[in-house]
Amino acid sequence: MIHTDRTQSLIAELIETGAKSVERGLALASGGNLSARLDDDTFAVTGAGTFLDKLTFDQFSIMNLDGEVVGGHPQPSSEWKLHQRSYQERPDIHAVVHVHPQHAVLLEALGHKVRLFTLDHAYYVRSIGVTPYYPNGSDELADSAAKQALEHNCIIMGNHGCSALGEDIAMAFRRALNLEEAATATYRALLLGDTTTAMSAEHFAALHHA
Repeated sequence: MIHTDRTQSLIAELIETGAKSVERGLALASGGNLSARLDDDTFAVTGAGTFLDKLTFDQFSIMNLDGEVVGGHPQPSSEWKLHQRSYQERPDIHAVVHVHPQHAVLLEALGHKVRLFTLDHAYYVRSIGVTPYYPNGSDELADSAAKQALEHNCIIMGNHGCSALGEDIAMAFRRALNLEEAATATYRALLLGDTTTAMSAEHFAALHHA
């Protein structure tokens, strides 16, 4: 059962974000998973096998940072460790959006870096971490992504998907959207024969007051 008003509100926002993720092409069928930090020690995460555009309140597991299910759905997503380790490493983040964006994953698989072209790309994505391929739900996947999260809010996991982190659910989702938009722009640039164009270091530094 989901007890507190705050927990109910956060899960309602995750349900909406799941539907938007599928609508925007960031996930298919039961691919991807979402979570939100509830307090210093617990988070809500989508349950195993759930479809992001058909989520209900009873399909969320409540877990603590020790990896124990303490409420809600008894079987969390197989990727729960990805969320747990990210929260352990980043006390400042309160949401993780893990989706499977086609262009970001394709570019990484082909050895192309995602380039940032617009102010929104630079502001929301800023920098991109990358991990090698590791099996779904593995400690290696969760630990490597969490390590990248120490420096990046967007992480592409090889031949798999991406994680976008945020101080709230909305920011995590914005980052996921902008990462895939940047990847799509990079893909189109490559089709046109361009391999170098991106936001200049000067514009980037000015935007972030570096």
